[in-house]
Amino acid sequence: MENSPTHRDRSRSTGKLPAHADGTPPGRIPLRRRIRRAGSALTATVMMITGLLLAGSPAQADNPIDTDRFVADPSAHVFDGRMYIYATDDSDNSGTYWDSKDWRSYSSADGVTWTDHGQVFDLTGFSWAKSLAWAPAAAQRNGFYYLYLPTDRNKIGVARSTSPTSGFSDVRGTPLIDTSRDANTGTEPIDPMAFIDDDGQAYLYFGSSRQPKVVRLNSDMMSTSGPIMNVTVNGAPGQGFAEAPWMHKRNGLYYFSFSTGWPGQIQYATATSPLGPFTYRGVALDYVNVNTNHSSILEFNDKWYMVYANKALEGGGNHRRSIALDYLHYNSDGTIKTVVQTAVGTAGPEGPYETITNRNSGKVVDVRSRSTADGAGIIQWTSKDLAANQHWFFRDAGNGYYNVVSRNTGKCLDVQSASRTDGAAVIQWRCTSGTNQQWSLAKVGDYVQLVARHSGKCLDVSGKSTADGASIIQWTCTGATNQQWTRTTV
Repeated sequence: MENSPTHRDRSRSTGKLPAHADGTPPGRIPLRRRIRRAGSALTATVMMITGLLLAGSPAQADNPIDTDRFVADPSAHVFDGRMYIYATDDSDNSGTYWDSKDWRSYSSADGVTWTDHGQVFDLTGFSWAKSLAWAPAAAQRNGFYYLYLPTDRNKIGVARSTSPTSGFSDVRGTPLIDTSRDANTGTEPIDPMAFIDDDGQAYLYFGSSRQPKVVRLNSDMMSTSGPIMNVTVNGAPGQGFAEAPWMHKRNGLYYFSFSTGWPGQIQYATATSPLGPFTYRGVALDYVNVNTNHSSILEFNDKWYMVYANKALEGGGNHRRSIALDYLHYNSDGTIKTVVQTAVGTAGPEGPYETITNRNSGKVVDVRSRSTADGAGIIQWTSKDLAANQHWFFRDAGNGYYNVVSRNTGKCLDVQSASRTDGAAVIQWRCTSGTNQQWSLAKVGDYVQLVARHSGKCLDVSGKSTADGASIIQWTCTGATNQQWTRTTV
């Protein structure tokens, strides 16, 4: 497979792929708010009412960022205080291969609500390109915006504009990187990533076939200086680098992240130089539910984000992907905590999140089957580190009460139908001001009881069961161990 001209055929399954990252059953679109695209009467009305000043149409507020179009290979950047994502347009490919013809862009002022700016460039903008509009990259410098765009499996072009979302043109007229012209490009110079260091030196990373590459960019951002160099990553387990290089810098340390294969994890390595050598540090993003894994890591408004692609929409798959965002966190030693993939994404609380563990069973509060639906049952289950449906945020509701909010969906722990009876089911439901979603915490030694405000009854494991899947209910507070819980920050 390595160095093979067909190595991007990643459709075979390895058995490592998890269920849908948002917990949605195959063939069903997750429940979420939608806004129509520009051009419709409804969108025009909404835009007039809200006074939206930016061109384009508002897109989805939670994962994925666009619920009407397949897009992938996100290259995320902050330009002039706004987050921009440049993406491969999966909606215009054949559905059987990554043979897209153009690239699109999105932007957000808050990392939650997105504007779709539409097509930003297409293959016809390069007179020398023939096919395969693959993963883009972007940069800002000299009053211009630059797009780095791989085509034909053997070239990378650069387009320039004074706008981040339109007017791009091929000023060079020739590829920036070309296997037929340049030494040490590797067999496939794809997945470019442009990085400008604090000293002003710019670099272009790219590559596949197990060998990442880097070359210095001149200040014009459209020409290179010196040779194309190999990037060394030491200590990576398994196959190591496969594609999708990304570079970011934090506290003087350079973080080089990359996909490991098809399917692949996003692993990362660090160095004190942008040229390396890099030392493997861990997994930033685990397997997603498609065979490619392509991501960006960036800081925006004092928060860190992982931007990636998965299968989240009906009709989606390995060649029809969607873009998602989730918060990224660091440990005190500078290592990255593996990102938890959620359905609500950045529309939910940033955290901190906790698991809620039953004293009697040792199992944690869980949303059944990772459902995103209102009314999904709450159960107990064996703890899993990266299971977003087992992570909860205690949000202050005032007067000593809390809403208990699911990390996966942003929905609240709720007593069904505001029942006051023993045995009433506890479910997840979109958060309201209802007292059946408000809980107080009563200390019992080293444990707590969660007491529903409307009924005064306790969160309880039905029948004192110790089994995975046992229902969580409310019951008159007795002090029994199946009503006692511990909270552990994750």
